[in-house]
Amino acid sequence: MEELGWLGILGRMALRFVPVWAGLALILGLGWRARARLGPAGRLFGSWAGLSGLTLVLFWVLTALFADLIATHDPLAQLSGLKNAVPGSPAPGSSYPVYLLGGDSLARDCFSRMVVGARRVLAIAPAATLCALAVGMLLGLPAGFVGGRLDAALSFLANLVLAFPVILLFYLLVTPEIRQTALPRTVAAVLFLMPLLFLVLLWHSRFRTRAGPWALGLAAILGPGLWIWAGLALDADPSGLWRLEPGLLTVFVAVVFVNAPTAFRIVRGLALDLRHRDYVAAARTRGEGPWFIMLWEILPNARGPLIVDACLRVGYTTILLGTLGFFGLGVSPESPDWGSTINDGRRFLAIYPHAAVVPALALLSLVLGLNLLADALRTEARHD
Repeated sequence: MEELGWLGILGRMALRFVPVWAGLALILGLGWRARARLGPAGRLFGSWAGLSGLTLVLFWVLTALFADLIATHDPLAQLSGLKNAVPGSPAPGSSYPVYLLGGDSLARDCFSRMVVGARRVLAIAPAATLCALAVGMLLGLPAGFVGGRLDAALSFLANLVLAFPVILLFYLLVTPEIRQTALPRTVAAVLFLMPLLFLVLLWHSRFRTRAGPWALGLAAILGPGLWIWAGLALDADPSGLWRLEPGLLTVFVAVVFVNAPTAFRIVRGLALDLRHRDYVAAARTRGEGPWFIMLWEILPNARGPLIVDACLRVGYTTILLGTLGFFGLGVSPESPDWGSTINDGRRFLAIYPHAAVVPALALLSLVLGLNLLADALRTEARHD
């Protein structure tokens, strides 16, 4: 088989992404038809930036979901004779006859590593962002609403973490010496407990006077919640369904630990601004408790800035994960995550640029999509 030209490469890649095109058409089509009922989210379809950002983000989310169908080779498999192979090189005797985007310095398929790498990035970045936001809301709301010594103490701790340079802090948290201690598991146990505690407080503050729904809801939250927490944080899930390998756990904890103080400061600032509004005074007059006011009066009215911050924070976290992989920290060296792949390819950048350019473009497009989406959401939040 002869080497493919760029038209042939692009055509075959387009065919591999058929599940993604179908998913995009379905989601965007349904969203367009229901845009009038989706409120601010529906208005994204009338914004060039919003629609472009949403399309790029959905493309990579669907790519991560369908990675097993899209990838042409095992991302860790090495084929003889295809070291630094150019895009479109034949791959005889393999599961797919071509290395669509070439081979890297270890003769692995760059296209498959890019596709599977999306799953790695999107398995960590959104989950770490949600966990950091849960920590920020759980601590930032009482700091801003109550104020006083509580605010001073929590703000001091947040500023203490923020005083460290981010890269240096990452180096400290993910070095092998730290990973071999009990510190990552201990910090993970505390941080992973925060989202569960947030959900418990959210439900309790709403239904504390109604015994039936209160008990049923707490059982539904604590049952699976403690199971997931024990598996992820303590590696104590006997079924093995909820488990993070030690390297991935350390990266996750480091990302949450770095993001949580900034999330705390944003939530605290919003709570400080909203605690004197009329609806808060009305809730106090009704005799509502502090957690009800914080979670059901202040937080819903702060959702616009928090959603925008979440989009930006996922993009920031994606870059942080790429930086960690580039420096060879956290995940295993053979991992197909984009940062590690860029690092592997940079040594031959002048001669074989495809090995580093492919994951770099993937990382750029995802972060660009998240930033465009955040800008469009910020614009819609201003209109509301």
